Amino acid sequence: MFKQRIETIQKELAKNEAFLVTSDVNRFYFTGFPSSAGGVLITASSAVLLIDFRYFEKAKATVTGCEVQLSQRFDSEVLALCRDAGVDSLYVEADSMSLSRFAALQAALEGVSVQNSARFDGITRDMRMIKTAEELACIRKAQEMTDAAFTYILDRIKPGRPEREIMLDMEFYMRSLGSEGVSFDFIVVSGKNSSLPHGVPTEKPVACGDFVTMDFGAVYHGYRSDMTRTVAVGEVSDRQRQVYNTVLRAQLEAEKVIKAGVVCRDVDKVARDIIYGAGFEGCFGHGLGHSIGLECHESPAFSPRCDTVLQAGTVMTVEPGIYLENQFGVRIEDMVYVTETGSINLTASDKQLIVL
Repeated sequence: MFKQRIETIQKELAKNEAFLVTSDVNRFYFTGFPSSAGGVLITASSAVLLIDFRYFEKAKATVTGCEVQLSQRFDSEVLALCRDAGVDSLYVEADSMSLSRFAALQAALEGVSVQNSARFDGITRDMRMIKTAEELACIRKAQEMTDAAFTYILDRIKPGRPEREIMLDMEFYMRSLGSEGVSFDFIVVSGKNSSLPHGVPTEKPVACGDFVTMDFGAVYHGYRSDMTRTVAVGEVSDRQRQVYNTVLRAQLEAEKVIKAGVVCRDVDKVARDIIYGAGFEGCFGHGLGHSIGLECHESPAFSPRCDTVLQAGTVMTVEPGIYLENQFGVRIEDMVYVTETGSINLTASDKQLIVL
């Protein structure tokens, strides 16, 4: 799998060109090896993972898609490899490399033109957009742990229990199931705090009559899940029920139109029209969803500005919300796998309104 990914890049390179991968997530994508440093130099005929002493022994034993070389002076080693391969034009990850790092490479690589073009960022992004069967299996496993954490926490949300304590309980349980970490910092917000789409859990105790919104996900073999559920505690008002049902209808209708060949902004419009048509214009200020994989937020996105055409094999979130300032908010989020004829929902948890 990793060798094939490298070969895809190699087919795009001229004999005098190379692509240097230095971001953690793309280094993992091309090698399957997690590390906080290093780089992969890909030329038209070779690929070398330069990795420091901390990771060298394990990388040498586990990386199979490219050569592994101990790195002590990274820039000098990149220059030597370029010269050996006859490379005089080097592409970097323009989307993630800082200006200072780019300038340092330019200064260090004498005789090599360092390109600030995002050409290979785009190629890599397009590759990562379409999930293989192995990648999908990892995302499914991450979501299984996420669904299990939701089932677990339902019995543990009680009036008087602080948001932060609920969040920590969920995280610990998810890690006990085998999650490698958290997909992102969990959101657990209640009552008025639930009107904050990316609210941070506080010491506020959950109260009877609150909505509790939980946005969370697991990590399995580097791949992430993302799910949101909003539940009610004790009782629910007619206004709360109206908002919840509107969000649920928007999500269900948007999911119906998802398939390969559909433009992302058109999916967003389905949900947005329902929410705005119900009188909540201005209360849904974020996009409907995003692709997910090695990172929680990948391309493309369901948003009014995204004109990307969906392709089969993409995993997307569908997460409409309504947020009433200083009152409450509701968000419901599933992950779906895009197919030629529709989509497969990867999220098993119930999304009808639950009153605890």
